[in-house]
Amino acid sequence: MTGRMGLLAFVAASGVVHKLPVLPGLAHGAAAVALAVLLSLLAFGLPRRVRKILLVSLWAALAGLLLTVARAEHRLADALTDHNENKVSRVVLRVASLPRLGPDGRQFQAQVLSSLPDGVPTRIQVSWPLAAWAGPYGRAGDSAAADSQASPPDGLPDLAPGQVWRMALTLKTPRGARNPHAFDYEAYLFAQGIRATGSVRGTPSYLRDEPWSSLPVVAQRARHVVRAAMRPYLDGKRYGAVLLALAIGDQASVEASDWAVFNRTGITHLVSISGSHITMIAALGGALTFWLWRRLRWRGRALAERMPAQVAAALAALLVASLYCLLAGWGVPARRTFLMLAVMAGAYVLRLPMSASRLLSLVAFAVVLLDPWALLASGFWLSFGAVYVLMASSGWWGQPIGRPAVAGRWRRAGSFLAKATCLQLAITAGLMPLLALIFHEVSLASPLANAYAIPIISLAVTPLALLAAGAALMPGLDFLAAAFAWLGHAALELMMAPTVWLSNWRAASFTVAAAPAGLTALALCGLAVATMPYGLPGRRLAWLLMLPALCWPPKRPLHGEWTLHALDVGQASAIVLQTARHALLFDTGLRSSPDSDDGARIIWPFLRAQGIVKLDAMIVSHADIDHAGGARSLLQAVPVQQSYSSFDLQAYLKREAALLGMPGVLPPLPLAMSSCEYGMTWHIDGVSFEFLWPLKNPSDARPAARKQRNGRACVLRLRGEHHSALLPADIGAAQEAALVDRGLGYADLVLAAHHGSKSSSSLAFVNDTQPLHVVAQAGAWNRYGHPSPDVERRWQEGGAAFWRSDAHGAVTVHSSAKGLAAISERQASRRYWQAR
Repeated sequence: MTGRMGLLAFVAASGVVHKLPVLPGLAHGAAAVALAVLLSLLAFGLPRRVRKILLVSLWAALAGLLLTVARAEHRLADALTDHNENKVSRVVLRVASLPRLGPDGRQFQAQVLSSLPDGVPTRIQVSWPLAAWAGPYGRAGDSAAADSQASPPDGLPDLAPGQVWRMALTLKTPRGARNPHAFDYEAYLFAQGIRATGSVRGTPSYLRDEPWSSLPVVAQRARHVVRAAMRPYLDGKRYGAVLLALAIGDQASVEASDWAVFNRTGITHLVSISGSHITMIAALGGALTFWLWRRLRWRGRALAERMPAQVAAALAALLVASLYCLLAGWGVPARRTFLMLAVMAGAYVLRLPMSASRLLSLVAFAVVLLDPWALLASGFWLSFGAVYVLMASSGWWGQPIGRPAVAGRWRRAGSFLAKATCLQLAITAGLMPLLALIFHEVSLASPLANAYAIPIISLAVTPLALLAAGAALMPGLDFLAAAFAWLGHAALELMMAPTVWLSNWRAASFTVAAAPAGLTALALCGLAVATMPYGLPGRRLAWLLMLPALCWPPKRPLHGEWTLHALDVGQASAIVLQTARHALLFDTGLRSSPDSDDGARIIWPFLRAQGIVKLDAMIVSHADIDHAGGARSLLQAVPVQQSYSSFDLQAYLKREAALLGMPGVLPPLPLAMSSCEYGMTWHIDGVSFEFLWPLKNPSDARPAARKQRNGRACVLRLRGEHHSALLPADIGAAQEAALVDRGLGYADLVLAAHHGSKSSSSLAFVNDTQPLHVVAQAGAWNRYGHPSPDVERRWQEGGAAFWRSDAHGAVTVHSSAKGLAAISERQASRRYWQAR
C-alpha cells in the first residue's frame, strides 16, 4: 500500500502543476521543501504504518512537483523569441513526423537544426501549402481530393521523415481558440513539445536524407513506408482511411463525417490503435514464439532447455508490442500498453507477485515520469479507465474468472469470444460516465453498436488491415495485399451500414452539461467505488454518485437578466445569448474548408457543454462566410425554432450545397424563417430584443457585393431589467451615423462593428453609446489588422473596457442586479504555458 500511495502521489502532484497559471520559482520550491521537512518532523508522533504512508506520499508528491516544474521550465525556455514573431526565418530542419496529407498541402513536425536569425525553438510544426489555395469549398466532392491523399499535389515533393530541408518560414507562437470547456489546441501542441508553428514561404531546398538519425525518426520513416505501400490498395475505397488508421495510427485522412458517426455510436475507441489491438498483436507473437520454441533445436539441444518457452514467449510478445507501438506513433494509449506489458513480462520472468493495483500504479507512474504532459491527454484517462474496468470485470480482484473450462475446441473458442465481447461491453459501459465528463455527450446507441462492432473490428478488420500492410511491403504479393484490403474494407462497410443508421437516430446520444469540479470528482469516486472488488457492501449504489454530474443543470440567468458569450472563433463572429429559459445565437462563425467550420468545431460543442439542446432563435447577420459559414452544421446538430437573416438563408444553403458537391441536400431548416428589419421586436424572460437595422431588406435573392452585404447586416439590441447590449455585426460608419441620427442612445455592452475595423466605430457612434464594455472578435495576426489600434484607443478613451478575442479568448458578460460582470477564458483558466 505504501509504495502504491507514493506512486499515485507523484502522479497527482505532476497533474497539479499543469493547473497552475504560473510556474513556482526557486523561493516557492524552497518553501515547499521546508514545509515537507516540517511535516515529516511532526509525523513522528503518528503510528508507524500511518507515518510510513504519509512520509512516502509526501516526499513522492514533492519529487513529482519539483521534477515536473523543472521540465516545464526547460520546455518554456525553448521558445520563439519576440523578434522572430510573425517574421520570416531561414531554417534548416529535419522532418520528424509522418507528414499529414491534405488536398491543400502538407503538415509535419520538424526538428530545427539551425536558423537565421537565432531564437527559433528546436521543435516546430510546419505547414507547406499549395501555391493556390482551393478555398473553403474548393476540392470537396472532387476526385482530386482523393488523389491528393495518395500522391503529392502538384508543386509539393514526397516528404518523408528524416529528410533535411532548408526553408523560409513565417514563424508564430502557437495560438488556438480558447473557449469554455473546449479543446485546448495550445496545450496539445505544448504537450508535444511544439513551441512554434511555421508556414512555408518561397521554394524550399532539399539538402539530404537522414532516415537513421534517431529511433523516433526511424519509427516515423517506417510508418511512412507502410503508408506509401498501402495507399495503392486503399484508393477509391470509402473507408480506406480507417484501414490505414488501424494499421499505423494515421487518422488524419479519416473524414470528419466519419468521426461524427463514431462518436455518436460510441465506437471511436475501436477505429484507432488501442491497447486491445496492441495486446492482441503481442499475444499472437507470443503464442507463435511459444509454439516454435518448444519444437526448435539448436546445436543438438532444444531451445526450451536453454530458456523456458514461457519466458521466450513473454519476451517475444514484448518485442512485438514495442515494434507495433512505434509503428502506431507511440501515443499515450500505446505507451501505457507497452509499459503494462513490460511490467507484466518482467514480473512473470522474475516470478514477482503483481496485483492489479500495483500494476496500474506503477505504469501510471512510469508514463508520467517519461512524459508529464501525458496527463493533459484524454487518452491517458480513458486508457487507464478502460484497463481499470477490464481488470475489475475479469477476475484480477480475486473473484472467479468464469465457469470451468468448456470441453471441445469450438466450444472453448466460442466461450472465449463471448467473454471477450462481454469484457469490451463492460469497458464501454464503465467508460460512459468518463466520456460524458470529457466530451459532454453520452451515446445511448453505444452498447448496441459495440456488440457487433467489437468482434468485427477486433477479429476481422484490424487483422486484415495488418495483413494488407505486411503483404504490401513484400515484393510479389500484390494480389494478397489487394485481397486483404478488399476483405477488410468489405467487413468494415458491412459494419458501417447499421452504424450510420444508428448515428442518424435522434436518440442515439444525449448531451451532458459541464458540471462543477466538485460534482466531477464525486462522479469519478463513484465510478471507482462501483468497480471495486466483489464483496464491498453496497458498491453498486456508487453508480448513483455519478447522477449529479450527469444531470447537472447549468446555472441560468434570472428573469430580466441575460448572459452573453462572445466565442473565440478567430476572424469571424459567433455570439450566444442566454436568458432565463431561452438561448439565441447571433452569427454562426466561419467555414474554413469543406470538412471544417466553426459551427461544428466550436459553437455546437459549446452549446452542448452549456446544456443547450435547442436554439430558440438563430440570427445570421449577413451572408459573409465568416458570419454564415457554420449555419449548415448547426442546423444539422441542433433544432432551431426561428431564424432571422438579412438574406435568403434557404437560397444560401442551396448554393452552399452545390459548392460542397452535394446539390439539393439541405439540413433541417428552422420552423420559421424571417428577414431582420427595423422595428421587429420580441420579449422573452423579461428581456426585449429589437432589430435596429436594416430599414428594409430587398427581396432580390441574388448574392450582393461584400460592401452591400455589410451595409445591410442585421443590428440587434437587447435590453434586460438592468443592462443593454448592442450587436452591430459588420456595418460601417455610414450605417452607424444613421443609427445615431435616429437616436441610438446608451448601451452598456457593444460588440465592435466589423471586428474592430477602422471603417467602423466612428467617434460619434462611440460618444453616443458610451458602453462599459466593448468586445472585438478578431483572429490573431489577421491580415486586416483588426481590431484597429485607433479603434481600440477610441473606445478606451470613451471609458470602455476593451476586450479582444485574439488576446483574451472567449468573453462572457453577465447582466444582473449586482452589475455587469465580464470575464475572459484566458483569465479564468490561465495556464503556465501561456505566461510567456
